[in-house]
Amino acid sequence: MDVMDRIKEQVENNPVIIYMKGTPQFPQCGFSSRAAAALQDCGERFAYVNILADPEIFENLPRFADWPTFPQVYINGELVGGCDITLEMHASGDLQKAVKEAAQNWPEEG
Repeated sequence: MDVMDRIKEQVENNPVIIYMKGTPQFPQCGFSSRAAAALQDCGERFAYVNILADPEIFENLPRFADWPTFPQVYINGELVGGCDITLEMHASGDLQKAVKEAAQNWPEEG
């Protein structure tokens, strides 16, 4: 599968996803750490991709939504933005609302 198709599939199949350096438990940069913490604070599950473990995604993700930096947060298939925008949304309460609404789109766990 082409890397752009893989990214598209991940974004479309995960109501909330963050592309970050490291993992939410072990972030590898301050921006990724703060953005993941804001998502965790929303209290809903979210997917993540460690871009450091997938050089192909690391290289091509900036072209996917024409956003040059990491992390990148997507909610319901739409790019929300990076760390600054995610933290601004968290401070205003908009992130919690968007994540809660998106969380309803997760398939039932079996």
